[in-house]
Amino acid sequence: MTGTTGTTGTALGAPAERREGRHKVTGAARYAAEYPLPGRAWAWPVPAAVTHGRVTAVDPAAALALPGVLAVLTPGAAAGLGEPEDGTLAVLRGPDVPHRGWCVALAVADTLETARAAARAVRVEYAPAPHGLTLDPRHPDAYEPQDAGGQPGRLEHGDPEAAFAAAEVRVDVTYRTPPLHNHPMEPHASTAHWDGDRLTVHTSTQGGTTVASVLAGLFHLPEDHVTVVSEHVGGGFGSKGTPRPDVVLAALAARHTGRPVTLAHPRRHLPTTVGHRAPTVQRLRLGATPDGRLTALLHEVTAHTSRVREFVEHAAVPSRVMYATPALLSTHRVVPLDIPGPSWMRAPGEAPGMYALESAVDELAHALGTDPVELRVRNEPEREPGSGKPFSSRHLVECLREGARRFGWAGRDPRPGVRRDGPLLLGTGVAAATYPAQAAPSTAAARALPDGTFTVRTNATDIGTGARTVLAQVAADALGVPLDRVRIEVGHSDLPPAPLAGGSMGTASWGWAVHDACADLASRLAAHPGPLPAEGIEARADTTGTAGADSPYAKHAFGAHFAEVAVDTVTGEIRVRRLLGVYAAGRILNARTARSQFTGGMVMGLGMALTEHSTLDPAFGDFTEADLASYHVPVHADVPDIEAHWIEEDDPHLNPMGSKGIGEIGIVGTAAALGNAVHHATGIRFRELPLTPDRILSGLLSEGRR
Repeated sequence: MTGTTGTTGTALGAPAERREGRHKVTGAARYAAEYPLPGRAWAWPVPAAVTHGRVTAVDPAAALALPGVLAVLTPGAAAGLGEPEDGTLAVLRGPDVPHRGWCVALAVADTLETARAAARAVRVEYAPAPHGLTLDPRHPDAYEPQDAGGQPGRLEHGDPEAAFAAAEVRVDVTYRTPPLHNHPMEPHASTAHWDGDRLTVHTSTQGGTTVASVLAGLFHLPEDHVTVVSEHVGGGFGSKGTPRPDVVLAALAARHTGRPVTLAHPRRHLPTTVGHRAPTVQRLRLGATPDGRLTALLHEVTAHTSRVREFVEHAAVPSRVMYATPALLSTHRVVPLDIPGPSWMRAPGEAPGMYALESAVDELAHALGTDPVELRVRNEPEREPGSGKPFSSRHLVECLREGARRFGWAGRDPRPGVRRDGPLLLGTGVAAATYPAQAAPSTAAARALPDGTFTVRTNATDIGTGARTVLAQVAADALGVPLDRVRIEVGHSDLPPAPLAGGSMGTASWGWAVHDACADLASRLAAHPGPLPAEGIEARADTTGTAGADSPYAKHAFGAHFAEVAVDTVTGEIRVRRLLGVYAAGRILNARTARSQFTGGMVMGLGMALTEHSTLDPAFGDFTEADLASYHVPVHADVPDIEAHWIEEDDPHLNPMGSKGIGEIGIVGTAAALGNAVHHATGIRFRELPLTPDRILSGLLSEGRR
């Protein structure tokens, strides 16, 4: 590791290389299922084969007869565990089956292959029960939740219904998004072993501190008797934000057999086991004056939730942030169904919500005959519309202007459906993006050693974002030392507690504590006479009461996305020619890893727009696209030209680094920019994702555009 510094003479902002990169490309980095502990066994779940009902009998005889099978855990095996707050962890407690794919038994064997064979040999009998699987806004059980992503489920200002009815220009449209699934490169996995009443788990999680706390409660242990190691995590995108059944089942099987046990979910188990992005039905009503001033904005979202645990896809929340209007309605309704529980997926709420909102804004621009960039600028608010708070910083207009300049927007022919290149229809689109800038309390310790090096410790989780590298930069900056003199320790629950890597708040939260600990240490060193003691000098920081405290400011990152597409009138295929994102996200702490995060999010947004979707089978309650052969994610060839840029933003109201989260804003506006580009190319408005060739061809045929 070199001691690269930024242009200001500090480590922050420099394009430092990832510290763990060499370990990952050489195979030295070890993941949760790769700890070959002596005597290790393997576990394989038996998923429920009914949509809803009860287990009436389990016959493990055929499984136990296989050589190498150690045990088959059946309903009731976890009856003595503590009651979890998250119902998805209440596996093997009793006979109830809340949804297809629920774990109804667990086979444990000497090898992975034997465990899999044993799971298939277990015979389970069921008493099926009636079930409901269809999302319908008119469902009799639909209700308004109290909470939507930490905000009220419903927010209303003025008289939005009357204002919309009186508007001179109106847009009333409904957009739909399908279920989406996290498919991290490393599927969910855990390795657990017991030493008396002490439990150690190696698990793929975005937050080891939370996992340790949850396991301690479930197994009736003091928290210091549970150690959670998550040194390397192969992606999560929200699906590993809280403990999942694999870690509970692995610990349960290890206790039952007295041996270390690894449970690694096969990819086909993930859709029904670890959460998904809930489908949404979103009605947008926009009212405006002829010169493009919004007079009413009504955003009504319906999504499904599970009967196991309530989860609200807070897709209407972005409408409380984006545009000035005297009359605003932002509301959610959820329909409880007999389905696997939805959960977090990259930019939950904002990704589907901004797709619908920014598509509707584009429709309004078309109805007004106004440039879509100028319409957004015209409705720029002075304060956050939902809360009335001033923004800590808001440079959306600058992002739109800079993006338009880089993209060549000024030369665009605004008429839809007029640009052709042989059988290809060409179009360009724009959308805005926003994501909250948050921080949670964290702790950290920093130690100066006699050899002139420093060790910084915090239980942060590096899920592939480069957290180790950026935290080392924060520490080096606060200490005023070269970057190569700082060593970072993360991913172990014996380290100072830290919040999860999620909500685009990991670096802001951990970095705040690291900065404070290192600043304190620097002060102590300045006052310390003579050489350091052999054990060095340590300083600790706890940001409780500061990070996450109520603020008089509305804190958000903003961005603008631009896209160019070619629509093939013969095949219906959409080819993305260009993607551009320009962001205002506070101080960029590492130019290299930041660009990677921005472009990664944009590619995920491309998948949301064009290829990714899942189908909940209405008869069986299963997701039919259960692997990467049927659930299509983008590849390099899907976007030949992708660029991410940012503007300089100095926001003193955030954290000591002046940074905002960047992991999720890249996905937020991409789908809408692509959808708007497809409309510009074809003259047809498609209001349901993804924009697959069959949908495009059907639209072209119905409009006579082929």
